[in-house]
Amino acid sequence: MSPDTPVPQSGGPALELLVHGVGGATPQDMLGDPRTVRITGDEKAAVFRRTDDEHAESHPERYEDRPIPEAYCWSNLTSGNGARALWLLLLPFMVVNLAHWMRPRAKGRRRTTRLYGVLVRLVALSLTVLLTAAACEVALDLVAWQCAGSPDCTRERSWLGFLSSARGGWWSQPGRRLALASVVPAALVGLLWYLSNRTWSAYESQRPPTGEDEGEGDEGLEEDEEKGVGPAQPVVRPALGRPGFWYGRRLVARLRAAHTAAGFLTVAAAVTGAAARHDRRAASTPLNICGLLLETALVVVLLAVLWVVFRRGRSEKRIDARLDRAAVCYLPGAALTLLALSLLYASWSRPGWASAATLPGDVTFRVIALGQGVLVVALAVVACVLHRRERHPRTAMSGLGGPAVAMLACALGGVMTGGVAQRVADWLDGPGTPGMDGEAAIIGPPVLLSWQASVIPVLLIVLFVPAVVLGVRTWLAARRLAGPVEADYAEGRRDEVRTRRIAGTRARAALTDAAPWIVGIVSGATLLLGAGAVAGAWASGEVPGKAFGDSHGLVESVAETAQSLGSWLIGFGFILFVTWGRRAYRDASARRTIGILWDVGTFWPRAAHPFAPPCYAERAVPDLTWRMCTWTGRTGGRLVISGHSQGSVLAAAAVWQLPAATRRRVALLTYGSPLERLYGRWFPAYFGPLALRELGSQVHCWRNLWRRTDPIGGPVLVPAEGEHPDVDHDALKDPVVYGRSEKHPLPEPILGHSEYQADPVFATARRELLDRLTPGVPRQAQGSSGRSSG
Repeated sequence: MSPDTPVPQSGGPALELLVHGVGGATPQDMLGDPRTVRITGDEKAAVFRRTDDEHAESHPERYEDRPIPEAYCWSNLTSGNGARALWLLLLPFMVVNLAHWMRPRAKGRRRTTRLYGVLVRLVALSLTVLLTAAACEVALDLVAWQCAGSPDCTRERSWLGFLSSARGGWWSQPGRRLALASVVPAALVGLLWYLSNRTWSAYESQRPPTGEDEGEGDEGLEEDEEKGVGPAQPVVRPALGRPGFWYGRRLVARLRAAHTAAGFLTVAAAVTGAAARHDRRAASTPLNICGLLLETALVVVLLAVLWVVFRRGRSEKRIDARLDRAAVCYLPGAALTLLALSLLYASWSRPGWASAATLPGDVTFRVIALGQGVLVVALAVVACVLHRRERHPRTAMSGLGGPAVAMLACALGGVMTGGVAQRVADWLDGPGTPGMDGEAAIIGPPVLLSWQASVIPVLLIVLFVPAVVLGVRTWLAARRLAGPVEADYAEGRRDEVRTRRIAGTRARAALTDAAPWIVGIVSGATLLLGAGAVAGAWASGEVPGKAFGDSHGLVESVAETAQSLGSWLIGFGFILFVTWGRRAYRDASARRTIGILWDVGTFWPRAAHPFAPPCYAERAVPDLTWRMCTWTGRTGGRLVISGHSQGSVLAAAAVWQLPAATRRRVALLTYGSPLERLYGRWFPAYFGPLALRELGSQVHCWRNLWRRTDPIGGPVLVPAEGEHPDVDHDALKDPVVYGRSEKHPLPEPILGHSEYQADPVFATARRELLDRLTPGVPRQAQGSSGRSSG
């Protein structure tokens, strides 16, 4: 970049605050100097300057002709050591949390908006139950119930010998085996609680510089709706500008307690259900009564969990630092107490009890899948109602983005949990196929998991058709763009190879705009095939290979092939997913490939699922807001916050949070920005056309740079209004020149999403923004160094 761009000498001190995008960047690269010093911050996120600029405020005469460059580096909030690849196991939780923020904008529909939030939170709760049930399936059913109860299975696994029913030891009784194995899923739930609580303290407990109530709109006020507060005051700030938007401690704590309790209740229900079913058949009155009481208590606490999830959503008009201690403390404690009582109850001696078939309660997976399907359909209906209130053609999937993403979250949860169960069953069963071999050592996982695995090959075939259509359409678009490319450069000499490369890059960059209908096809096919899998499992009670055993030979062969191939794909896909995720955190190029999706997911606060990966923006946005407020207030100078890619989203969110007096001395420069192309289309309630127009009118000056070859960034489509000119600059040429010339004797690269600072237009746009800003009156300085301004 060019940190020495001149600015007017009469304009006072000027600061350029750089915010990098996806994939991270070092302060050395951002500042163009190998010698940098940290001004303020810690190892996770910090502001850096060049060493020569560390005490810039003490020597203003040195910076009369250039701004002071600073770099805000936040990459360690989303990347770091390879252990963070384990966060990818929480991907379904992150995706369903996205669905909460994808709701259409609907001013005045407060009850419908609240219903949308409740439905998403219920889908999120079902995913926690699904994950815990999958852990119970592996530890309790496959290992403790089936394998430990089969002499053939334990004979080849000495580590299970003390649990073997054939040896007759103390642990050989089924209830005691289940009690011991329940430690695994219970520990998993405890780990999720610990990670959620720990990451909140490390990432999301940052308060913004202002917390006063400054008015709000109609979105996100679920708590006030419940309290019967009257109509909202006229909008003063949009949603992202509310003081409490980036500080949701109360809701996260409530949901964390509810999901933790739901996890413990799932484990307790699996253990209690098996023992109570035996006691009812054995007519043991004392134990039968104990089982009935425990099951009743489990239902009561489950209702309390649902009440907590239903009761309250986000409140954003002020910093909500309170805690609902009754829910936060007593709910997980009650569930954990019931789990302990369930383990004691199951461990009671029952000499005649023997484990056979599968663990009672395998219908749980069918109920969860059916419930998720019903919730997603209901969510789609609510989204349609909201979208009809305020339509906009740029909204992704006509407002159905949230339900589609929620469906994908359920599918991801099913694939991950089913993959683990299928692989463990194959390992325990040796060469046999779970559910197919009558003389196998174990029966295998619930038949629904085999049905779900069987639809994966069908889904891949369905997706092959739109992939081909998309490829052909891109090829045709590249051919059509050849003429416009040559017209843009108006070169006398034609170079077909060069033209074809530029046109192809533009056509491939446009694939981003096809994402909505791809997501729609995937989610729709997943819903239909998932419904078919549930119906098939419920109607037949057998795996697909057996269910179609009496059909035509071709049908039977197809069913067996789909089951076997799907079982292999679901396990292989899970392993590939984890290994690829770990590589993404260790390899910068791999991280950039998937970084945009991951950083979009973790940008949003945990409003639906408390076990989702932490929201880095709840640390980054207050960081940027504090830095801009303190620097402009202390020096009275001008500031341009310069954001690339995801950094432009952080910059815009931080500017929204600024007090009006500070915002008048801050300019916004965005480049390669997904503000409208991605966020505006998929999150219309927060980055839609109206929200971006409001931001354009509130920021004193804003300029957006974009290229047609950029697959991520694009125009923000904020028109000129009053004294505010168009935000979008004309599309930058990429490459800068078409062919060779005296100034560029070698071919210039096609930059796409990177190196916007290399274009001469960047320096010009920054200078124009600084020229339009008016310095303020500085406060009495508290110190003379740049470090004191942090």
